[in-house]
Amino acid sequence: MVASLIKLVLSNPSVSLLFLGLISSLISLNFKKKPLTKSVIIEDLVAFFFLFSIGIGYLNNFLMHVVFAEYTAKFIGWPNSPFQLEVGFASLGMGVAGLIAFRQNLAFRVATFIPPAFFLLGAAGGHIYQIFQTHNMASGNAGTVLWTDILLPIIGFALLYAQTKILRGATNY
Repeated sequence: MVASLIKLVLSNPSVSLLFLGLISSLISLNFKKKPLTKSVIIEDLVAFFFLFSIGIGYLNNFLMHVVFAEYTAKFIGWPNSPFQLEVGFASLGMGVAGLIAFRQNLAFRVATFIPPAFFLLGAAGGHIYQIFQTHNMASGNAGTVLWTDILLPIIGFALLYAQTKILRGATNY
């Protein structure tokens, strides 16, 4: 049972990191001064989303595409390609920016989120294209990866929108 749980967590890093970010946010909020305001709650949710889903998630993507390229290519259902190295280094940049965004302002976070959001949506389109054109149903193409490629941009933009609304209300833009 424990081995199965570990395999599930490690084989779904985007989902696992999303949940780790949520859990970390809840733990952090537990230690904050009460009563919690919407601003404090959203700030923690956004910060930990950036730390885990963008920062650590894209550093993981870097490692998987650069260090474990053969495994990753097989997982996706493609032959290994020099383009994986390029995806890996692009992921390195997005991951470092995500780590920095953990404790930055809204403008930095919005600018940081645009590249990975469009990368994920583009990847989702590519996965869907591969499903229909080549019948690539590999778990790295048609499994949870496809769904997180769609859901993470939605979640990220929703969190940033919520933070924008709160900050605009606080400063009366």
